[in-house]
Amino acid sequence: MKKEIAIAALGELLIDFTEAGISKNGRKLFEQNPGGAPANLLTVASHMGYRTAFIGKIGTDMHGAFLKKTLQQEGIATGAVVEDEHYFTTLAFVEIDEKGERNFSFARKPGADTQLQTEELDVKLLSDCRIFHFGSLSLTQEPSRGTTLEAIRIAKDAGALISYDPNYRASLWPDEETAVAQMKSVIPLADVMKVSDEESLLLTGAADYEEAADQLLSNGLKLVAITLGSKGALVATSTYREIVKAFPVNAVDTTGAGDSFWGGFLSCYLSYDKKMEDLGVEELRRCALTGNATAGLCVQKRGGIPSIPTRKEIEEFIRERTDR
Repeated sequence: MKKEIAIAALGELLIDFTEAGISKNGRKLFEQNPGGAPANLLTVASHMGYRTAFIGKIGTDMHGAFLKKTLQQEGIATGAVVEDEHYFTTLAFVEIDEKGERNFSFARKPGADTQLQTEELDVKLLSDCRIFHFGSLSLTQEPSRGTTLEAIRIAKDAGALISYDPNYRASLWPDEETAVAQMKSVIPLADVMKVSDEESLLLTGAADYEEAADQLLSNGLKLVAITLGSKGALVATSTYREIVKAFPVNAVDTTGAGDSFWGGFLSCYLSYDKKMEDLGVEELRRCALTGNATAGLCVQKRGGIPSIPTRKEIEEFIRERTDR
């Protein structure tokens, strides 16, 4: 029986208050941008025409209501989004430098996203998705850590491809050692993994990205994608390895770049209707190309979800730059 949901993702749904200029009084202005890594990824897949669903918790406050409405407007199912009156929706304040790189400050003590309980999981949804995706922010504290592990178990037992994207935010962990231990502990549970260049070295202690890819694959992963910023992405399996170059663009805000890459990659993968391990070299290359194009468009705008391009924009972007 064919599964109804292409991708279900569990994790943080939050507001990124992104720097947006200076007021008349000389004060920084911040723009309310809906985001959260799992939600960013789902938005890409939804724009690409796939059925998606978000699993997580928000507060019964103005920010939670705004986020839920945003997901619905993006075509992402919200039946598994829990609203909790006892916790405030998580907020992130994002400072951006001249290269579009970010510095985060979180209001999350605790945020609603960390309070998702195991009994609040939608078991039917987890059993009815082709891909189950999660990140590491839900691993920072209980009860969301245990809930994430249970969701992985349910989805894996039902035959879903398990996708993992460690998203290291130092201020959300008691120390680096704890963060690395927790982020590494779930790698053997995943089938595919996207990780940034810095995070790949942090998690493995490797001297370079090639060595990091080897170490990560040794955990039983079918595929590892290491994003390398403006250089593109290293895609590695047991039989294939290549750095697929990025498209040159002028980056305004890198928020959501990695999520956009992975959302584009997984969406392209879904279009082949094959097992990950059965993809050929050209198909893997096309997945990375689609990811790079999605990320290249994303970083030209501010915010997470608001910067996600449409399918038409992605296809035109690729066509214009590969037909030359």
